[in-house]
Amino acid sequence: MFVRILLVVGVAVLVWSALARTSNAHGAKQVVTVRPYETLWTIAQRQYGGDIRDAVWRIERANHMRSADVRVGQKLVLP
Repeated sequence: MFVRILLVVGVAVLVWSALARTSNAHGAKQVVTVRPYETLWTIAQRQYGGDIRDAVWRIERANHMRSADVRVGQKLVLP
């Protein structure tokens, strides 16, 4: 009896794992293009609420930036 239950559970897990799909819970990433006179701070301020320093840090991290320097026309992924 125990072996049968274990076999049924194993098959159920195998079927579930084969049919599982990603949920895309994070949604599509938003990309912004840096405009003249914009800074990472102004972009973060416009896009996020709360602590702007945290938003700047997240943008830097998402774009693998070494500093907060941006240039006009640069595309940034917003996490």
